[in-house]
Amino acid sequence: MPVTTDRRAVAYYRVSTSKQGASGLGIEAQRAAVRRFAEAEGFDIIAEHIETESGKGADALDRRPVLAAALAEARKAKVPVLVAKLDRLSRDVHFISGLMAQRVPFIVAELGLDADPFMLHLFAALSEKERALISARTKDALAAAKARGVKLGSPAIEKARASSIATNQANAAAHAARVLPVIEAIKKTGATSLRAIAAELTARKVETVRGGAWSAMQVSNILKRTTE
Repeated sequence: MPVTTDRRAVAYYRVSTSKQGASGLGIEAQRAAVRRFAEAEGFDIIAEHIETESGKGADALDRRPVLAAALAEARKAKVPVLVAKLDRLSRDVHFISGLMAQRVPFIVAELGLDADPFMLHLFAALSEKERALISARTKDALAAAKARGVKLGSPAIEKARASSIATNQANAAAHAARVLPVIEAIKKTGATSLRAIAAELTARKVETVRGGAWSAMQVSNILKRTTE
């Protein structure tokens, strides 16, 4: 369903456990991502809905009353629902398909304005497959470690997990450092808006972290990362 030209949106944030909900983990990060996107793309957030929901069991809409309320408000106002990442809606492709039937457009800040319903279905399917593969690899790795006599939950495993996170963060920082000089060069040509810079990066075939076209949100993230 195409995104409305009305630059207003209803924001929806979700954490998956009661523990996260009680501590606020994840919510502020989602809110910051949504607000950066809204600022970059000129959207006005007219309402925010926050849901704490267990990731276990069927992902039916009747188990997500806050999402249902966000959908109802967005439908009444004739505006889209805006989320930080696709998995904040769901990691289940069938659930995403069911949401499309509600005829309320969704905008995923991480994917940008160009992500149409077909792309959202595709990303949801890829995310679901990736989750299954990660789960299988994790089980295999734990089984192999246990067979070697490694005590699960040991400092060695925690150290390996922390190392993996640090590597991902380092790769993201290195990518931002490589792209920043290109962004600065583009600014000197007169393209100063985030959307104009994104368009020029795409035209110059500068790769994003995940491939594909650049969005204003991605440019904003690069600038934010390099100024932290």
